[in-house]
Formats: sequence, structure tokens, C-alpha cells
Amino acid sequence: MILEIGNLNGLIALIIGVMFGPPLLLSVIGVFLYKNNPKASKVLFILAAIYLLIGLGMCGSMFI
Repeated sequence: MILEIGNLNGLIALIIGVMFGPPLLLSVIGVFLYKNNPKASKVLFILAAIYLLIGLGMCGSMFI
């Protein structure tokens, strides 16, 4: 029995959203907090960078 998979465009969009969505959101929040609380802003930028590296590693390996 052959199992055919249909259109996977939604799955690809979901994976890309998981890779780039949270780091982008954390960066935007960090930009808005930079003037009032620069220490919290730096923490958010670091979290965004770490999430991006991990997300690109995990989700990027799914594309191979």
C-alpha cells in the first residue's frame, strides 16, 4: 500500500515560523525595553540569539 503525502506547504511555513518567530518577537520586545531597562533588554537579545541558534539547528536539520 502506497501512502501519499499531500501538500506540505503549511508544515514548512510552521517550521519556518518556529525558527524565526520567537527570536523576532524577543528582539522587538528588547528594542522597546532598551530605553527604560537596558539590562533586561540585553537579556532578551541574548535569549533571542540562543533561541535562533537552537531553532536553526533543530528545525534546519528537518529540511535535510
